[in-house]
Amino acid sequence: MRKHLIRTSATLALALTSAIAACGGLPAAANPSPTSSCVNASAPHHAYVVVEHLSGSSLQWCVGFSTDTIDGQTLMDQSDIQFQTQTFSFGKLACQIDHEPAQFSQCSPPNQPYWNLFIETSGAWKSASTGYTAITLNDKEALGWHYVQPTDPSPAPPPLAKG
Repeated sequence: MRKHLIRTSATLALALTSAIAACGGLPAAANPSPTSSCVNASAPHHAYVVVEHLSGSSLQWCVGFSTDTIDGQTLMDQSDIQFQTQTFSFGKLACQIDHEPAQFSQCSPPNQPYWNLFIETSGAWKSASTGYTAITLNDKEALGWHYVQPTDPSPAPPPLAKG
């Protein structure tokens, strides 16, 4: 029975790894061309989502759009990056992005790592002053998420989008 469970677990882990790789969900370190995954690549405009995990690994998704701008909610929804939010009186807060944290019972609990949001414009990051749902992006701009420790007084942005 135990050998069967171990074999089944190994098979499931291999299947999950294959599924993640097929969907482009591996961190950039394991995926040498993260910019090759672009939803609606033939669209005239492109915006990016860059995610940096607490470990330092990162990933990027490109989303093509044909209007003049794209809002943060649409960009996240179309990016194919897994994320979960919770709505508060001030708007939506990111609880989990790309399966980090692996599990949560409370969104952004005190004294725990949290998702810090940045906006890239003209090749430079700045801290977001609003939630991602209130952000509007133009061609070649990006939303950046960095999972940071609560003790970091000045969290660094994720790597610049490559596009």
